[in-house]
Amino acid sequence: VGKGVGENFLASDIPALLKHTRDMYIIENNEFVVLTKNEVKIYNSLLQEQNRDTFKVTWDVESAEKEGYPHFMLKEIHEQPKGLYETLHRRLEKDDSITLDGISLTKEDLEKINKIYIVACGTAYHAGLVGRFAIEKFAGIPVEVDIASEFRYRDPFVDDKTLFIAVSQSGETIDTLAALREAKRKGARILSVVNVVGSSVSRESDDVFYTWAGPEIAVASTKAYTTQLMSMYLIALHMARVKGVMSDERYESVLGELKAIPEKVREVLRDDKIFQKLADEQFNNESVFFMGRSVDVDVAYEGSLKLKEISYINSFAIPAGELKHGTIALMEEGTLVFALANQDRLFEKMISNIKEVKARGAYVVAVAKAGNKEIEKVADQVVFIPDGMDELTPLLSVVPLQLFAYYVSVARGNDVDKPRNLAKSVTVE
Repeated sequence: VGKGVGENFLASDIPALLKHTRDMYIIENNEFVVLTKNEVKIYNSLLQEQNRDTFKVTWDVESAEKEGYPHFMLKEIHEQPKGLYETLHRRLEKDDSITLDGISLTKEDLEKINKIYIVACGTAYHAGLVGRFAIEKFAGIPVEVDIASEFRYRDPFVDDKTLFIAVSQSGETIDTLAALREAKRKGARILSVVNVVGSSVSRESDDVFYTWAGPEIAVASTKAYTTQLMSMYLIALHMARVKGVMSDERYESVLGELKAIPEKVREVLRDDKIFQKLADEQFNNESVFFMGRSVDVDVAYEGSLKLKEISYINSFAIPAGELKHGTIALMEEGTLVFALANQDRLFEKMISNIKEVKARGAYVVAVAKAGNKEIEKVADQVVFIPDGMDELTPLLSVVPLQLFAYYVSVARGNDVDKPRNLAKSVTVE
């Protein structure tokens, strides 16, 4: 509910209200509102009036408009450098230490934690997979990632030594909320990574890490995903520092790389025409696969989901090492394969996998770090991302996949921002 002067507003989401007011009321479950132009009255299910303060939304009006772009999705892809910069720099002190305002995890708290669950749905789940990689790599804490709709039904072991991290753009995803409540009931500490201030997930969490993506209008998530990744890396670094398991030199090296990410994403976006041309050549291809190893496969999952969501192509993503266990049977002349090859220690294995699918007639588009001449000898086409630390490449390698999905959807004449059968906030089980 939006509060104005001599006018009040009702909408299903915040962006619809930004042209009219920044002052909002949160309406809880089982409440109803009596709205007139001069007053807002909120009642619970017992007809008791509720006293409630408004909160001020900091998003600007322009961020909820297309600003000359043909679709919100393309605009939001191009807004990623800004979102990444904001998410990073709003958490940095002058001495480059990470401040997690709203998160009170002390060294004693972290020493008590013996298990972390990251729970989410869809794109946020894929961000959680990268989060697991980052936390285990930098902080040395075991992490399990669960799809929210499955988490509570397998009766996972959760107690007061468990940290439960909920990831959600909207903060209203019902499956994530249900999993959060189950973990809370069992005694877990709840940390949420959300984009919408005042959302249900944030209100029911012990600690909240807000991303700074701004309003995301397109159903297919892009900038919310990359800012979730940035948040996960910052949480992992913070945990590593608090636990004392990361040297100053290593911390400064990783942080320096993170600071360079927004400009590197801009660099990838400048090559927009490459992806448009590739999409024009491949938009009728009904057999598309994504593969990678280590954290690259987590990005492959997201690339495949983006393509499915908005192009309606039945694409698949697999760990490259699993090819020989069944999926290679689907390779044939003309199959399109995206091979993510950004992990130096696994590069030779990826080269072998590329050769395997090419031998069956696949057309391979590799995503690799700049300066990699070897991969040009085996892939049919290479999309280069700026060179950098292997662990942080998900922040860059996903961008070409987002652009490819976007341009394929446009070429197929689909409604990019509102793909069929999908909703931005999934509030039903």
